Amino acid sequence: MLKFIFWTLLAVNAVLFAYGQGMLGNFRENEREPGRMRNQLATENIKLVAARPVPPPDAEAAADPEPVVAPPTPVLVMTKPAAPKPEPKPEPKQEPKPDLVACTLVGNFAPADARRFEAMLSPLALGHRQTREDVAVPEVTSHIVFIPSAGSKEAADRKAAELKELGITSFFIMNDNSPMKYAISLGVFKSETSAQTLLATLTKQGVNGAKVAGRTSQGTRMAYRFRALEPAAKAKVDAIVARFPGQESRSCK
Repeated sequence: MLKFIFWTLLAVNAVLFAYGQGMLGNFRENEREPGRMRNQLATENIKLVAARPVPPPDAEAAADPEPVVAPPTPVLVMTKPAAPKPEPKPEPKQEPKPDLVACTLVGNFAPADARRFEAMLSPLALGHRQTREDVAVPEVTSHIVFIPSAGSKEAADRKAAELKELGITSFFIMNDNSPMKYAISLGVFKSETSAQTLLATLTKQGVNGAKVAGRTSQGTRMAYRFRALEPAAKAKVDAIVARFPGQESRSCK
């Protein structure tokens, strides 16, 4: 369309220019074409150009169509589907833990009994929950038949003289620094039975005020401490303790 307008304006301007310069003559009836041509200026520069046919509007539009931008080609993008969320696993049901026995202390075992007790406990495999402790205890190691102290050496000598008059010569006055200082010992025995037998004999002989007492010394016994035992394990320990008369279980910290 623009080309058509351009060429039309160019042709009109050429005609107007020629007319203004007298190049086309005055078109009087008595003039002929050769005469007009001679009156034109610079006729050698004029060229006759065939008129260009004007295309119809539709043809011009069809000849020079406006560029059509094709729509963008859709691109198929494959996306990875989102992984399904795992369902939460149900928490395993926890069985209630049995109450544990915090601390149990057992016995005062003599060495021989302690060895037997440990052998019976071994199948329970209590490990660090079982410990042994040495316990210092006073032990009766002997029994003495004696006449208590009168409080002085003179009183002890007078009592010794009385014993001699009764025909008793097996005795001695105790002079050590102990509660029994100035007591008169009449005999020392391992067993209490033997001591009681002598006391009965002396009484028949007329000895008054004689007694039997046990003599003690510091001994060592074994005690066993059990911690964090389940009720079933505690019952098994108690069953073993019951096989040792004189031993008992007691709570501890």
